[in-house]
Amino acid sequence: MFPRFITKSIHAYLDYPVALGLIAMPFLFGLGAENALAFWLSVATGIAAFALTVLTDHHLGVIRVLPYSLHLVVDGLVGVAFVIAPLLLGFTGFDFWYYMVLGLTVLAVVGLHKPEGRVATA
Repeated sequence: MFPRFITKSIHAYLDYPVALGLIAMPFLFGLGAENALAFWLSVATGIAAFALTVLTDHHLGVIRVLPYSLHLVVDGLVGVAFVIAPLLLGFTGFDFWYYMVLGLTVLAVVGLHKPEGRVATA
């Protein structure tokens, strides 16, 4: 089993840049040239991720009304959706790999999350 080392604090610091990246990368990399859904899925997810982060109960949350556990569940669902989307929506080339890599990365981050109050074991 892999050691779980991504703390709530580390995760919080990743959230804002990831959300902004999801919004900006489609413009920067020409995502969705063959399928507009590839462009808009990233932008919409980035906007939703930004809102989720603002509303999450962690030290970088602004309003802090959503429990962090819900945030992790939503992140996991986004990871799954990003892995499935290119297959279901027929994304090819860069669009396909963009979502596949991001989806697997999100799933890895969620999977490597260190539960609070527990000491990591090897």
